[in-house]
Amino acid sequence: MNVYKKCPILENERYRLRLSIKEDAKDLLKTYSDPNAVPFFNADNCHGDDFYYTTIERMSQAIDFWICAYNNGWFVRWTIIDKQEEIAVGTIEAFRRESNDYFTDCCLLRLDLHSSYENCDDIAEILSLIVSPSIQIFGCDKVATKAKHIATERRQALDKLNFILSDKKLIGDDGTEYGDYYIYKK
Repeated sequence: MNVYKKCPILENERYRLRLSIKEDAKDLLKTYSDPNAVPFFNADNCHGDDFYYTTIERMSQAIDFWICAYNNGWFVRWTIIDKQEEIAVGTIEAFRRESNDYFTDCCLLRLDLHSSYENCDDIAEILSLIVSPSIQIFGCDKVATKAKHIATERRQALDKLNFILSDKKLIGDDGTEYGDYYIYKK
C-alpha cells in the first residue's frame, strides 16, 4: 500500500484520523492558536516554525503546505476528528525517516492536540489508532514520537502503549541534537 496514493482513514468509536484538508482550517485554528497546546508540539528540525498560528490565513497556509508535502511524498498529516463533537481537535504528522542516526528506518509521529485533549486517556486512544498501522504503512521497524519533560500526560500515555524513552538523540539536518523521544518497536 502506498500511503501517498491512497491515505487510509483510521478510526475507533471516538476518533477518526483522515488526511488533512483545507476545510479543517477553522477548527484547527483553535488548536494551533491555543497557547496552552503549543508547548507540547514537536517543532524539531522544522526550520523555525513554532506552529503557533493566530490567523485563519496562516492556518490555511500551513494546511496548503501539508497538502503539498503529501503530494510530494514528504509526510502525511492526518486531522484528528472528535466524532462525538464533530470537530477537528488536532493533527498527527507521520513519515518514514531515513538518516544517519538511531532514528533511521523509523516512522516519526508528531502529535498536535488542543490542550483540552492533552490527557493520558485521549492521547492513548488517539495514538492507538496509528502506532501499529504506521509500521506497515511506512515500512519501518520502529515508531518514534517526542514527549517533552512538561508533557506528563503524554508520557503516561506513551508508557501505557509500551513506548520506551530513548537515550539516543535525533540529529537534525543542521546537526542539532534533539532529545525526549520515545520509541515503540513491533
